[in-house]
Amino acid sequence: MSLMDSIRKSAVGRSIWRTPKRVTDRDRAAAHWGNFFLHIYPVKMRREQISFKWSWFLGVASMVLYGSLVASGVYLMFFYVPSPTTAYGDIIFLQTNVAFGQYIRNIHRWSAHLMVVAVAAHMAKMFYRGAYKPPREFNWLIGVVLLILTLLLSFTGYLLPWDQLAYWAITVGTSMTEFVPVIGDTVRAMLIGGTEVGAQTLLRFYVLHVAVLPSLLIGLIMIHLWRWRKDSMLEVDVEVGNE
Repeated sequence: MSLMDSIRKSAVGRSIWRTPKRVTDRDRAAAHWGNFFLHIYPVKMRREQISFKWSWFLGVASMVLYGSLVASGVYLMFFYVPSPTTAYGDIIFLQTNVAFGQYIRNIHRWSAHLMVVAVAAHMAKMFYRGAYKPPREFNWLIGVVLLILTLLLSFTGYLLPWDQLAYWAITVGTSMTEFVPVIGDTVRAMLIGGTEVGAQTLLRFYVLHVAVLPSLLIGLIMIHLWRWRKDSMLEVDVEVGNE
């Protein structure tokens, strides 16, 4: 008897694992259907779609980088106040006086750059695979939105150091929205909170960066993964239906 089997058969193990050991395919399927979190997924999926050859694991890399961003971002939030009078000083203090501050900030910055590259490369790879074609076009649209949210996360984080480079980059970036027909002026006013970049802009970009956009991203990632698992057998179903 293995160590894992001994743990499962102990009093503590029986209180944690209430389902019998999955031995046959039927046992595994029954446990899958009875699980609150797993029942929304198909019992089976095509092996090739979880192989390295299919996606080069770029989606996994994107998720790992996002996890790195969340972990490092939470650490940075302890030492940052979104105020024009303190923001730049907080960054300097973080880099010079906080333990591992410069290291964590570099992790956060490089993870953001690499995540943009990984998500874009993942979309390019899936485009090559024909993921935009029926019947998987809905998940492709979700992927497009995820790429846009990734770019917006990078854009909103650019202002937070409140230095000259960030200030003028956001000034130029938000001014570009004025060229959007009909809603351009409204969008710019909503982003900067007035007529020019200032304290309201910093606060709005901070809230977008640490709360609104990450929440949207996590929700859409969950839907994206669910649809990917559900759609993995669609090609087979279509082929069978056309026979």
